[in-house]
Amino acid sequence: GHRISFISTPRNIHRLPKTPPHLASSFTFVEIPLPKIQGLPENAESTMDVGPEDQGLLKKSYDGMEDDVARFLRTSCADAVIYDFAGFWVSSIAMDLGIPRFFFCIFPSWFMDFWGTAGDLIDELKDRKSPEDLMSPPKWVTFGTKVAYKYYEAKLIVGVGEKNASGFSDAYRGGIAISQSDAVIIRHCHEFETEWFNLLADLYQKEIIPLGQLPPHFQETENPSSDNWVSIKEWLDTKTKGSVLYIALGSEATPNQDQLTELAHGLELSQLPFLWAFRKPATSKVKLPDGFEKRTEGRGMVWKGWVPQLNILGH
Repeated sequence: GHRISFISTPRNIHRLPKTPPHLASSFTFVEIPLPKIQGLPENAESTMDVGPEDQGLLKKSYDGMEDDVARFLRTSCADAVIYDFAGFWVSSIAMDLGIPRFFFCIFPSWFMDFWGTAGDLIDELKDRKSPEDLMSPPKWVTFGTKVAYKYYEAKLIVGVGEKNASGFSDAYRGGIAISQSDAVIIRHCHEFETEWFNLLADLYQKEIIPLGQLPPHFQETENPSSDNWVSIKEWLDTKTKGSVLYIALGSEATPNQDQLTELAHGLELSQLPFLWAFRKPATSKVKLPDGFEKRTEGRGMVWKGWVPQLNILGH
């Protein structure tokens, strides 16, 4: 019985899965163009379209949508608004209009617990600025746990508290968004990380609503006669059961050239059979080392188009 207005940019809306016919009348898709800013690649509208180095620019461009979103909310008669950390300014618009606000946390409980209170986030984690600060559980975790970052992970993740090209850190965005919310919705079910979930409610001093784990979008396995799957299956059939290393970094993890080169060299030195689903954003300039595919021919396969992942994993 709810009516949902889903606000995003045109390109992001056009690549959403088709709405099931029985739900179509419940959804209105509100397209707001992403403002163009210098340095952001053409047609980049999500983190899928850019490498890590351009994500700050993407957030800066996203912040330029604030006035259009405010105009929409003023005329929408919305009963509630759900937003995530990137659009932290949505919460103050909704507060001014008296609309209830729900912060949707796309990260698990333990990840958010590591950063402390909303105030700690707003202060850009001023007491936890070095990788070493993240290599053991924080002092407010009073239950036994081995959860902590390794050095190479902590070195990357410490950037949460650093300002980027948008002028704000991700920590600040999250802190404002959480502090101005009426409740937090999080991807959680009680069979997992219950203590971390309860700790989050203590840290935020507000209701935390467990959403459950988001199931993957239903995806049928690849048609057995499709060219994609036939070629890959023929190659997999020549390998010993359980011997192939499958590399798929997903659409969000875009390695830089040094990382990609090291990964390729590691695969080459390993002498293991491998299948590498090698897709990259159109704007990315990274490339495989010269001669890599020739040197690993037969032992390894680099697939540069869409891969039938369920079929591969099920082989």
